[in-house]
Amino acid sequence: MKVRLGYVAIALNLEKVTSSSTVTFKRYININSEEERLKKLEIVTYSNIKALEQILNYNIENNLHFYRLTSNLIPLATHPDVMWDFRKYFKDDFKYIGKIIKENNIRIDAHPDQFNVINSDKENVVKNTIRNLNIQVDIFEDMNYEDGKMVIHIGGARGGKEQSIKRFIDNLEKFPSRIKNRLILENDDKSFTAKEVLEICEATNLPMVLDVHHYNCNNEGEDLKDLLGRIFDTWKNESLPPKIHFSSPREFENDRKHSDYIDVDAFIEFLDFVKQNVDKDFDVMIEAKQKDLTLIKLVNDLKEKRKDFRYIDESTIEI
Repeated sequence: MKVRLGYVAIALNLEKVTSSSTVTFKRYININSEEERLKKLEIVTYSNIKALEQILNYNIENNLHFYRLTSNLIPLATHPDVMWDFRKYFKDDFKYIGKIIKENNIRIDAHPDQFNVINSDKENVVKNTIRNLNIQVDIFEDMNYEDGKMVIHIGGARGGKEQSIKRFIDNLEKFPSRIKNRLILENDDKSFTAKEVLEICEATNLPMVLDVHHYNCNNEGEDLKDLLGRIFDTWKNESLPPKIHFSSPREFENDRKHSDYIDVDAFIEFLDFVKQNVDKDFDVMIEAKQKDLTLIKLVNDLKEKRKDFRYIDESTIEI
């Protein structure tokens, strides 16, 4: 069983390198002319794309094969009063980024912001969600990266869970295929449990990402052993292996906030659990405040604790 570890957005080992620079709408509208506004958006976007290139090259040099894009790559791309045509200016740049990703076999995904709510009972929120997710798909398409996926929570439970789940499935039917084909559904830490999200995935033929910390915070007593094989099976038609989200609570057991680092003993316990119950390759997105530093520390901690694991490279383990 091979496990690859990934991290989110920011490479802390690269000082002053960020692909998340932004332009606030207030700042944007205070710029004098339309030409100067556009120029500002172009400058910041180009800076983000160049930073992304640096981060990807850092990942390649350090054998880090799994990475989550920032949601802030294109400033004001989803703002309804801006919605500028960034593809017109950066199509070739994204094509080049996609070439780096594919030639080096890096797995890339995205986790659009929480204001994207598929099961909202407000039509304008659903329309905005379609618009926002379409823009993320545009980026993947300009990268020519067919494996690019977007992780989405089910949303709120307004009107009760049963009605909310039905609304999610009904609303999803209205979404274009280019979005639905790139969605992954995730259990959350307050509303929808792993079991509930799994059942939605099975009903909609979408893959599921299990967030282990969210499961610990929000479950109804169901045994993960009874769910794990089915969760992995939702990936049977996908080109990439299943992915898992893993984090540690910051201050106390089941604290919803993420810690800076990962509890290595809890992680080992989970790896052994997966080995015993499904024994299939999967990838792990580490969600921790110290980003790539957490990943590096976790592997070093694993090497101290588990000599029986095979460490293929800096982020890949065979168990």
